[in-house]
Amino acid sequence: MAEVGIERLHKTFGETQVLNDISMQIRHGEFMVFVGPSGCGKTTLLRSIAGLEKPSAGRILIGGDDVTRWPPARRGVSMVFQSYALYPHMTVRENIAFGLKVAEVPKEEIAKRVTEAAAILQIGHLLERRPKELSGGQRQRVAIGRSIVKQPKAFLFDEPLSNLDAELRVQMRVELVGLHDRLGATMIYVTHDQVEAMTMADRIAVLNKGAVEQIGAPLELYRQPRNLFVASFIGSPKMNLLPSAVQATGPEGVTVGLPGGGTLLVPVATDGLASGQPVSLGLRPEHIGIGEAVGGAGEAFLPARAQMVEHLGGEVLAHVQLADGTAINVKTHGHGDIGRASELQLGLRGELAYVFDQAGSCLPALRPRAIPN
Repeated sequence: MAEVGIERLHKTFGETQVLNDISMQIRHGEFMVFVGPSGCGKTTLLRSIAGLEKPSAGRILIGGDDVTRWPPARRGVSMVFQSYALYPHMTVRENIAFGLKVAEVPKEEIAKRVTEAAAILQIGHLLERRPKELSGGQRQRVAIGRSIVKQPKAFLFDEPLSNLDAELRVQMRVELVGLHDRLGATMIYVTHDQVEAMTMADRIAVLNKGAVEQIGAPLELYRQPRNLFVASFIGSPKMNLLPSAVQATGPEGVTVGLPGGGTLLVPVATDGLASGQPVSLGLRPEHIGIGEAVGGAGEAFLPARAQMVEHLGGEVLAHVQLADGTAINVKTHGHGDIGRASELQLGLRGELAYVFDQAGSCLPALRPRAIPN
């Protein structure tokens, strides 16, 4: 396995800039996930690492070697695609072994690698079946097995679970993380599903319009988003963002206005802020209390009316409307007795809130946020 380095990478298709000055270092044995909305450039970045796209500028290094101009076969990586791309007339054994056979690997070595990969993926009992006799999850395991036998320096996954149903996706996520742990492999994984990214990654690279917005561990991105895009993309349900304005600044932070005329003191750095300046107030749905603020007495309250309530067993997701018509989401534990059209008092705590300036940058917290369990 090996480190993967990306240095000042650019990619254009005609007049369209798809990748814009991307740099990052993917560590040996790391599970790195590229996440972002459709069209953000994450698959093009993965294909560039694989050698399936030629960068317009910049360098790609794998294991310390500059592979930017190398063909895919020389790079020592293996890619698993969204489509399983299995040969329907071949057995599972033949599908897994095909690449090694083309590379003229000795038969004894092929048999050994196929047996080992099948054991890792728990598909040894399926080796004599053909793809039409397999479920979607089993077909994906065969596609992964085809990569494992190549013993690559890095595994590349391009939305490999998107064709599976919801329950099977959850199961395959667990299996892929377990596979990573067993192999100690460098894995780079592309998805548009931020929940998938949060549950699988060692680190996440959030892409937007061909650029990297932020790279960090899942909880780092959740707790310390760099800007409005990351804050609204990471987290499910996404962060509530309320238009606001600075009421006052001081050593304890910034006081911002709330819908309906109240205020909230948020302990963030106030450099460059002035009274009256527009800002955005960020509130995670799970950090808003119903009746009182999360984890203690509310510092500010907002009257609201429930528009729709999703009772999900162990938690409740309420879609509510504030007095001024602003729509927000509130997530709370327990079964609750909130009903549609219920009148609510929403409790807020400043230390759990975020403030974004006019440029969309998140203002640094004066002290670590005490995220409630």
